[in-house]
Amino acid sequence: MLAKLKHIVAAFVAMLALALPLAAQQPVSHLPDDRAAALEQLFAELADPENSRWQRTESDIRRLWSQSGSAAMDLLYRRAEAALDVDDPVRAIEHLTALTDHAPDFAEGWHLRAVAFYKAGEVGPALDDLAHVLVLEPRHWMALSGLGTILEDVGMQDRALRALRASLALHPHQDDVKDAIARLERESTGLSL
Repeated sequence: MLAKLKHIVAAFVAMLALALPLAAQQPVSHLPDDRAAALEQLFAELADPENSRWQRTESDIRRLWSQSGSAAMDLLYRRAEAALDVDDPVRAIEHLTALTDHAPDFAEGWHLRAVAFYKAGEVGPALDDLAHVLVLEPRHWMALSGLGTILEDVGMQDRALRALRASLALHPHQDDVKDAIARLERESTGLSL
């Protein structure tokens, strides 16, 4: 089973490697110009390792990401968050499936559903949703770190390191990602503490 899962993950990563450069070349067209400009500025601030206000910047990005532009879709999103808060990923998946069906350009809906799938033990669907996220928003550091976690789980440490490093390049203030990179680098060189 693990060998089959590794094969599926390898195919996914290959597909994602082809899709991401194309997505990165295209503007985020599903956002109004003012939101896109605000995100550009915020991402520039977040990437600065000397930014002492990085928590505020991260919060502002996440706030913009969580706004679908529709009150009904935002309600589905909040209901899914509430379901995950009480450890009910199945209910969250139901809400988020309705959300992604009706708002397919809303990257954060795909991201939260990937989290719910992962919590439900559904790695394949989680990977598929992460691919949607990264095509819609290639700068989604949480999707990249989630991808790194899954790749590490299935024994693909080199690819996990690449995903985690990409996440850290976007958001250099993530201590958990720094720790995961350091651990994977130690393991890859055969050193242990």
